[in-house]
Amino acid sequence: MIYAEVIGDPIAHSKSPIIHGFWLDALKLEGAYRAHHVAPEGLAAYFAERTADPDWRGCNVTLPHKQAVFDHIADPGDVRSSIGAANTVFRGEDGAFLCTNTDAAGFYAPLDGLDLTGAPVVVIGAGGAARAVLFALAKLGVGPVTMLNRNVLKAAALLSSFGLKGQALPLTAQLPPAALVVNASALGMTGQAPLTIDLDPLPQDALVYDIVYAPLETPLLAVARARDLDTIDGLEMLIGQAALAFELFFGVAPPRDEDHDTRLRALLTA
Repeated sequence: MIYAEVIGDPIAHSKSPIIHGFWLDALKLEGAYRAHHVAPEGLAAYFAERTADPDWRGCNVTLPHKQAVFDHIADPGDVRSSIGAANTVFRGEDGAFLCTNTDAAGFYAPLDGLDLTGAPVVVIGAGGAARAVLFALAKLGVGPVTMLNRNVLKAAALLSSFGLKGQALPLTAQLPPAALVVNASALGMTGQAPLTIDLDPLPQDALVYDIVYAPLETPLLAVARARDLDTIDGLEMLIGQAALAFELFFGVAPPRDEDHDTRLRALLTA
């Protein structure tokens, strides 16, 4: 039976098997999708074994492998230069395995239709997910971007690499009055340190977007909703990027009509 996976360290929290399993069942496809724990020191051996398996269709890649994957999988689209992080490995038409990034499109999807041209934005974190977020924000033409990160120099370099104007500050810095705040870090995720941040400087029409999905109701979103700010939770990006990856793995688009999306979201939050 053909199959795909999601790999990371840790990986037990992943909801990707639920999402892909739901779509496989809905389409009555003979296939499987599962989570597989891969530590950094085991990444090379994992890819060597899986790429030799004729039933393996690829994998989603999560922390901490989104940049290391380039050392093991071909990158014909030069994702390394454009985004700098890959989250999907798939079998190309000639049978060779390639890597790409579906995170940027998944992040962008719930923002589609919003005019963020010139709008001030805050991005928390400077890892692989932040790269996809900054890539999408650059395409949206946002205004100055303030990055909050433990390593300020790393964040500043990341801003520059995407041609975005702004500033890099430590995590403890006060938020500027931004139109959009994005948590692109693992802070607030189950098993990780909490994200403690004061949202008082934000205007009442600000949007808070947390890409963390475990737990779905993060402390950041709870505080934002208590202030009646608009919010986007991590399932939006997760489902969006998963839909693109699913088609690459199994050769067919998943069902994304309103009824299917509503039932999938109910399953993920049960």
